[in-house]
Amino acid sequence: MSYLQPRSQLRTHTVENQPPPLEYVNAYESDTALREAVAREGGAWANDNLSALGGKVFDPEWIEKANLANRIVPELRRFDRFGQRVDTVEFHPAWHDIMGLAFEHEVHALPWRAKRNGSHVARGAAEILFSQLECGVLCPVDITYGIVPMLRKQPDLSNAWEPMMLSKQYDRRPIPHWEKKGITIAFTSTEKQGGSDIRRNSTLATPAGQPGPGRQYLLTGHKWFCSAAGADIIFVVAQTEKGPGCFLVPRWLPDGTRNPISLERLKDKLGNKSNASTELEFDGTHGWLVGEEGRGIPTVMEFMLHTRFGCALIPTGMMRLSLTQAIHHSRNRSAFQRRLVDQPLMRNVLADLAIESEAATTLMMRIARAFDSSATDERERAFGRISVAVAKYWVNKRIVPFVHECLETHGGPGYIEESVMPRVYRESPIHGIWEGPGNVISLDILRAFRKEPLSGEVFFAELEEVRGQDTRLDATIDECRSLVYDEHMPEGRARYLAERMAVAMQAATLIRNAPNFVADAFCMTRLGEQGGRAFGTLPISVDMGAIIGRAYPG
Repeated sequence: MSYLQPRSQLRTHTVENQPPPLEYVNAYESDTALREAVAREGGAWANDNLSALGGKVFDPEWIEKANLANRIVPELRRFDRFGQRVDTVEFHPAWHDIMGLAFEHEVHALPWRAKRNGSHVARGAAEILFSQLECGVLCPVDITYGIVPMLRKQPDLSNAWEPMMLSKQYDRRPIPHWEKKGITIAFTSTEKQGGSDIRRNSTLATPAGQPGPGRQYLLTGHKWFCSAAGADIIFVVAQTEKGPGCFLVPRWLPDGTRNPISLERLKDKLGNKSNASTELEFDGTHGWLVGEEGRGIPTVMEFMLHTRFGCALIPTGMMRLSLTQAIHHSRNRSAFQRRLVDQPLMRNVLADLAIESEAATTLMMRIARAFDSSATDERERAFGRISVAVAKYWVNKRIVPFVHECLETHGGPGYIEESVMPRVYRESPIHGIWEGPGNVISLDILRAFRKEPLSGEVFFAELEEVRGQDTRLDATIDECRSLVYDEHMPEGRARYLAERMAVAMQAATLIRNAPNFVADAFCMTRLGEQGGRAFGTLPISVDMGAIIGRAYPG
């Protein structure tokens, strides 16, 4: 940290050619593509909030909090010293501080609080910024965001819980929810035998009295993976007499007693260390039915529409963070008498990464606009549903090699834990697993085209608006159309379809909105045959200096 006043003049040598830490840069004001997209898609009214949040991303105090929350991981307390079960998770105070920051900037609830056009755009931009600071807190934040529209279909439960969900005040105290200033939500469906196959779940829910929506049930069974273990309510999928159903399971019951939720152990994950993920058991645990018995899967899919959006926004933010760190390092490190950023091959790598990052950002903000319009525009609602699945698939396929390439630009120092890059690298695979891994998402896309004709209609309408502006995109549109409407296309080609759809959508958004030197470079390398399989294989004709300068002015 800079306040330590480090010494560079040592008796044995002088410390030189070391890039300074990336600090006190506003992550929003320095992101041209994001600022342009926010203005274009209707979220400019939130600029002050976004700029304030952007100012925290590279603030040394908040960077240290993010490090602490991930280095000093949550601990499970199953019993107190008398042998009584307490089933609580203890977090480092830094976790709670970062959660409070997310609530302060309304990342968990902005569209439901603001109720104005562009609010999903503003929240999406905030999530891209926040994921550059710390990703673990965004799990309970996104679940809390995603559950609100689903819960509103059950007005009795929504009226009881929503005001506390939408509060800007994060309340860390482990006390009954009715005494708190704000609450958070967890979600769990996965069981040992089922994974993504919810119909194989064995956790049973039996009516405590009269069955039906909003009624009380008793749950018995287990869950193999429940993230955000410190939340006040758990959104649970369990089997009813008529099939899967969804339940709100609070930690505290109306009579002031603890709901019997047993936390068995915390998962030791590859990344996402700050966020407690637990195995748990229900034994006569009280839950309230959301929706109809047997309609749990459609209810979950409504919820996942919004959480999948988050699972695409977060890696978009991680791309931006990794790119910014790579450019900063390359501008401040020299080798062989030249700055790294001035060396042709490094410029190629950085420019290629910058194109990828802008393509992800621009597409995600277009999808956010579709979410904003979905309440009144059926076509935009259909576009949002299909495009968020495509984006979730593709951005998560790109993020791991993207972060690796950015880490590599730092050389050995990028592999050292004191750098932010190892944490980002460990974090990068998780959102490709959450809310449906690649195979599940690809098959969902294929199924949507076959069962919902409007999905194909709105998808191709979006692309056809730019037909004729790039022959490579025209050819890709035709290829996607032939795949989508081929009744005999095997499921084994679903990933290829998702990939081609994704790059076509990104190309279309860049052609509409980005400078020509960005859009053309993307089309020639992602749609044409002039790029390689690794980053850093752009044709020499690309204006790499302009692309890098746009990505991170300085």
